[in-house]
Amino acid sequence: MPFDTLSEPFEVLDPGTGRTMEKFIIEGGQPLSGTVVPAGNKNAALPALAATLLTEEEVVLRNIPRIRDVAAMIDLIRGLGGTAEWREDNVVAVCAADVTATEVDPELSEKIRASFLLAGPLLARFGSANMPPPGGDVIGRRRLDPHLDAFRALGARVETTDRSYRLSAPLGLRACDFFMDEPSVMGTENALMAAALAPGSTVIHNAASEPHVQDLARLLLQMGARIEGIGSNVLIVYGAETLAGADYSIGPDYIEVGSFIALAACTGGELRIRDVVADDLRMTRLAFERLGCRAELQGNDVVVPPRQQLRVKDDEGDAISKIEDGPWPAFPADLTSIALALATQADGMVLIFEKMFENRLFFVDKLVSMGARVLLCDPHRAVVSGPSRLHGERMESPDIRAGMAMLIAALCAEGKSEIGNIRQIDRGYERIDERLRALGARIERVPSRGRPEGLTPHGESLPA
Repeated sequence: MPFDTLSEPFEVLDPGTGRTMEKFIIEGGQPLSGTVVPAGNKNAALPALAATLLTEEEVVLRNIPRIRDVAAMIDLIRGLGGTAEWREDNVVAVCAADVTATEVDPELSEKIRASFLLAGPLLARFGSANMPPPGGDVIGRRRLDPHLDAFRALGARVETTDRSYRLSAPLGLRACDFFMDEPSVMGTENALMAAALAPGSTVIHNAASEPHVQDLARLLLQMGARIEGIGSNVLIVYGAETLAGADYSIGPDYIEVGSFIALAACTGGELRIRDVVADDLRMTRLAFERLGCRAELQGNDVVVPPRQQLRVKDDEGDAISKIEDGPWPAFPADLTSIALALATQADGMVLIFEKMFENRLFFVDKLVSMGARVLLCDPHRAVVSGPSRLHGERMESPDIRAGMAMLIAALCAEGKSEIGNIRQIDRGYERIDERLRALGARIERVPSRGRPEGLTPHGESLPA
């Protein structure tokens, strides 16, 4: 569908970086077929980068995605005095030997939620950390209490103000046995890193066990810590006086794998996704099968068959089926938006139940404007009735996963779509437009164009 033309357009600048903002132009209706290799797990790369602060020795991290969030974390480490060098496309070497600062830059922290992962390593190695409030996606309340409770249990003093969290342990951290009030992923990661330099055995109960938490634990093992219970909800950390360097490869991003499965199924293409970890996909494959989407394992690859007839599988007794997220190994919260987009193309009705974040589903109006039949019951629940014949639309991406869900919808829609604020998508998906074009997608990245203040999209003056 044609878009309104703008009178004397100008390039829109990102207020955070001063760079020209970009958007995607997508022509839908093309099956995505071919072979793709998933990028490294973003949510594993960020804590791994933070963990480099635990040692004076160089840490080499492999399979690191070149995305905005990783760049922001590297900038934070450099701001503290560390060095980081890209040695290959996805290999970064970090050395924190010259780090002496323990006050984290507030402007850089606003860019990503994961900035708070620097607290544990700084506190453990230097005895103090001054942390500004973290940024990140506005998908609902994301508590810092599990982080702070873990630091207190390890013997740290926590002082909070509106603008900072001051953490101190002048005599060092001490091993402890504590229970987390929720299985917070980043809270568990901060506790793991802090405990890695606390002599003795620390027991973390009700710990998160997602694949990226396991990746961090294995990196810490390489660096010299001893950790038992990896993959379970009880972790025992035997801290060391010092940690050494390491050379570690991050696992594939199972959220990206799930996104590509949905992309192929919605567009009707045949897709092979190489080098996955099958165990990380168990619940994703089960949930997608409820929507009629099959993803077959062939060795270390996942194959999505072409021209699938997506149909919702009702629960026993013809009850409406439900897809709900939860802590690992339940369905991942980061795939809820993706599942909702997939459901718009499945014949039948399904309830999408987002339990963990109260703002995650607030993007559904974008899909409704494209023709999707979605009823938002409340901040946590949406009923999807499909299949819907989607049409192109102009949209803005509110967060990483909603942006990918909108991209999926645009790729299977009739006509042309425009997605703005794609820096959100770039935060989590590496070179997504280039990789999609290699699969047959008609997608272009172009500068965003605005208009002088006070003008309508047609260049007319706004009424006073």
